[in-house]
Amino acid sequence: MTSIKDVAAEAGVSTATVSRVLADKPHVSPELQERVWAAVKKLDYRPNLVARSLRSQKSSTLGLLVSDIRNPFFTAISRAVEDTAHRQGYSVFLCNTDEDPAKEALYLNLMQDEHVAGLIFSPTRHSAERFADLHIHIPTVVIDRQISDPHVENVDMVLIDNVAAGRELGTHLLENGYRRIAAIVGESSTTGRQRRQGLEEAHQALGVAVQPALMRFVPPRIEMGRLATLALLDNEQEPPDAIFTSNSLLTAGALMAIRERGLRIPQDIALVGFDETTWSELVQPPITLVAQPTTEIGRTATELLLQRIADPERAGRQVILQTQLLARASSAPAER
Repeated sequence: MTSIKDVAAEAGVSTATVSRVLADKPHVSPELQERVWAAVKKLDYRPNLVARSLRSQKSSTLGLLVSDIRNPFFTAISRAVEDTAHRQGYSVFLCNTDEDPAKEALYLNLMQDEHVAGLIFSPTRHSAERFADLHIHIPTVVIDRQISDPHVENVDMVLIDNVAAGRELGTHLLENGYRRIAAIVGESSTTGRQRRQGLEEAHQALGVAVQPALMRFVPPRIEMGRLATLALLDNEQEPPDAIFTSNSLLTAGALMAIRERGLRIPQDIALVGFDETTWSELVQPPITLVAQPTTEIGRTATELLLQRIADPERAGRQVILQTQLLARASSAPAER
């Protein structure tokens, strides 16, 4: 691996001169700069960014910690974060926690050991409730999950109103005549519980009884959504007439189970969920869902983080972005 000493030898200068050129410091003649950059190019030298950060006390890397990169919601956010960071001269260090607090702690320590300039973070439910206990000492912006720890200051949040979104989706189902609505929601975050709360508020507002037996809390995975849906559909006495899911992975699992049982959507059962995906409009019928502004979430979180890096002591901000209900054929009123 090429070292700074190799570059210095190739250019015929001292290592101190190479360091000054790479750091764009003054008092180096144009002729020496040209020789150094020629040597860098010839040897394909790549500076040790961590060592440079330690010397300058300034990093050009941001950390991004998400709960499940397989979830299209987080994939889209990650792209928006990377695009925004790149335009500002930053690279992005991405880690995936799988909603596991132990893995989350490991990566949080790694981010701080790597001296990232700042962190964009989707915490597990446990961490959201006890955020101060994480002892994060770098500028941080939280996305998707609301922090309920009252001792946290100087942390920004970019969220949607999950209760309102769940209420809107539930109201849509109820107004279309569905009455036995099953909810399959993620058990490991505040997000799924808030969306279920919104569904219950929709029932209460329209004077329809909630069906507690139809509520399921499961890990937010496709297979878990499939198994939970099969169990609900196989209840011969009181099967649901609609299924409400809290993320796109659970929606995919529910769709698989409905097809596995040979049921028609929406004639036999309606299906609704969260998050726009490439497949939700391609299947027949297209799936009704609440679309989240993933590009805006990623861009806003990155811009807030760069502001916090520049001013670490400013008061924390909470940005609430708007969702959109995309009503499609999977929840149309069915003839019964």
